[in-house]
Amino acid sequence: MDGLDLPYDPRTVEEVFRDFKGRRAALIKALTIDIEEFYQQCDPDKENLCLYGFPSEQWAVNLPNEEVPPDLPEPALGINFARDGMQEKDWLSLVAVHSDAWLLSVAFYFGARFGFDKSDRKQLFDMINDLPTIFEDVTGLAKTQRKRKSVSNNSSTKAKSNSKRGSEPRKKDSKPMAMQTQSNEDDEDGLSADEEDFEEEHEDSSCGACGESYSTDEFWICCDICEKWFHGKCVKITPAKAKHIKQYKCSGCSKRACS
Repeated sequence: MDGLDLPYDPRTVEEVFRDFKGRRAALIKALTIDIEEFYQQCDPDKENLCLYGFPSEQWAVNLPNEEVPPDLPEPALGINFARDGMQEKDWLSLVAVHSDAWLLSVAFYFGARFGFDKSDRKQLFDMINDLPTIFEDVTGLAKTQRKRKSVSNNSSTKAKSNSKRGSEPRKKDSKPMAMQTQSNEDDEDGLSADEEDFEEEHEDSSCGACGESYSTDEFWICCDICEKWFHGKCVKITPAKAKHIKQYKCSGCSKRACS
């Protein structure tokens, strides 16, 4: 299909999961960052259209495959017909749900085709299940769940920390992580309380562009409008450039502001 879906067969659990992540990132991009372009392509006056995500993290709205049976399971047909008959957020949520179902069908199609056993299937499902669904990302449920988990983790960690330290005196002049110039040698874990809180708050975050989970060794930036987090590399912003940005607005929010 226009050279986007290069023919290859992922044969291991890791290869199938990599294929899944690429397609997932593409679909999330279509339904968030590229939402205006996606909306325009889903013209209700056209024939049955499908939303395809490719391992290359590119997406396309196109007619379904004419081959019967197709090489891969096909996504939901006719997503364009419901566009103008629903609220936009409801329509996007519906497309997201069908996209989640399609991703799973493609992943386990590969698993069946190449004889994944029970252990392989469980490993693949567990790896997929560690990621938020497209529906959760598009509707904001993933963000809500991360916040709830973060609050729960913070409460649990603070309770454990207090029980360990007992009557240890409270340190004065505690500074946020970004302002600290040296590590706290008296901290049992080698991290200050602020650093621990920062790690816990972001450990379950995922990039709004590619869907990858938060990693401490990568630069991230948060949109000040929708509060979604993005890899700097995904939005082409370096730490040096970020220092000069007073308010960061992701491309999706920028497009909505201009429309």
